[in-house]
Amino acid sequence: MSSTLLRTAPVLRGALRAAGAGAIKPAAALASTSFVRGKATLPDLSYDYGALEPFISGKIMELHHKKHHQTYVAGLNSALDTIAEAESKGDHTKAATVAPLLNFHGGGHVNHSLFWENLAPASRDGGGEPSGSLKTAIDEDFGSFDTFRKQMNTALAGIQGSGWAWLVKDKQSGTLGLVTRANQDPVTGPYTPLLGIDAWEHAYYLQYENRKAEYFEAIWNVVNWNTVAARFEKN
Repeated sequence: MSSTLLRTAPVLRGALRAAGAGAIKPAAALASTSFVRGKATLPDLSYDYGALEPFISGKIMELHHKKHHQTYVAGLNSALDTIAEAESKGDHTKAATVAPLLNFHGGGHVNHSLFWENLAPASRDGGGEPSGSLKTAIDEDFGSFDTFRKQMNTALAGIQGSGWAWLVKDKQSGTLGLVTRANQDPVTGPYTPLLGIDAWEHAYYLQYENRKAEYFEAIWNVVNWNTVAARFEKN
């Protein structure tokens, strides 16, 4: 198996486990010539598609979840099936060629599984500002919540093409920071993803058209700070 695939598969498996609901549940670690796993599945949402209106329309949420996320789930399972079949035949070259698809679809599944948990209806847990130790950390590392939000929106606006902006926690220092990722590349390595905002057009275009800055402002009204704080405390 190529070094690229050896790096990609374990990293994505770890990220998939961290994503929680709907993540893949491998039965065994990646061996030298085999990959035993369960199937990735589309996670259920804890709210109705229309529950985030007027900030995110029900039609967007339905398409985003049932169509786009399901496509990543199907693509991830297909990539893993191809790898397993190729490895069973000793065709390491074919297995290695699937690494980009594994990264794209696996990352798409991880990112969206976290994204849905980031959101909640404004009438329930969505919106407002964080509290407790998360608020303290944001104030210390960004100066204030308002400064953090402005920096996050600036990072989102600066993404060329499709991608994500993330509030992350450094695993060693414990400090908070912002990172962007192109396409569906997941947050890995030294960072734990706490809050991600999807900057792909399918996340906003039906409602906001080309006014993506309005979407970046509106989504703060449905951010579930309870789930962000739980990730902050856990990692």
